[in-house]
Amino acid sequence: MTRYLSLYWLFLTQRLKVLMEYRANFIIGALSTIALQASSILAIWVVMRQVPDLNGWTYDEILLVYGLITLAKSINHMFADNLWTLGRQYIRSGGFDRFLVRPIDPLFHLLADRFCQDGVGNFLVGVALVVKASVALGIQWTLLKALMLVAAVVSGGGIFIALNLLTCVTSFWIVDSVPVTRLVFDNHLFAQYPLTIYPKAINILLTWIVPYGLASFYPASYLLDRSLGNLAWAAPVAAALLLFLGYRFWQFGLKHYGSTGT
Repeated sequence: MTRYLSLYWLFLTQRLKVLMEYRANFIIGALSTIALQASSILAIWVVMRQVPDLNGWTYDEILLVYGLITLAKSINHMFADNLWTLGRQYIRSGGFDRFLVRPIDPLFHLLADRFCQDGVGNFLVGVALVVKASVALGIQWTLLKALMLVAAVVSGGGIFIALNLLTCVTSFWIVDSVPVTRLVFDNHLFAQYPLTIYPKAINILLTWIVPYGLASFYPASYLLDRSLGNLAWAAPVAAALLLFLGYRFWQFGLKHYGSTGT
């Protein structure tokens, strides 16, 4: 473990040196993500101006849900964005083969090969939304609520990474896995809002099948002392289980990988 942490730090510092060679690009990447999130938040504000109460949820409460999932997504965006490019950038070109001849785990190498600066923008937006909502709603912070916030963000990031890993492994058979990954990933858009506004089928999907709701709705419910909030403590279990399944599926796919060449 210590060896891999040291290696990741070396990969990260080298990546940051590359990014700092083009500082304007780094800043633009982060700002573009902030601008994109701002447009989505503006859309919520416009809707909530006309409908102040969305099935019992106010504007600031929805911002809390949105902020939590944005924080979770930022973890995935910063540290595991390379999963999206596995087929298009590495397998199709034959570049993935270099991971197989080096004395480190290929999945670790893939993840460490790129830090995505755009995720920094998501992280900043998520922090700002959670702080703003917390102040506006007068949330009384306790040790358990602070632990829940940390667990929700870390576990939520793990859920995003695991689901992307499970879908990107299809690259070993179909090369371009982006359509498959997007089919699952885009479900997180539903989890940017309270799950109680959706039909029961959507609730089941986002709680038990692709559990993005465990990264947003349930932790927000816990912080707001709402019913169903205790289900948020299932997030670490779901993240650990999905990461385990994702890694085992990765190992299965790796055994069936055949180099495409260049």
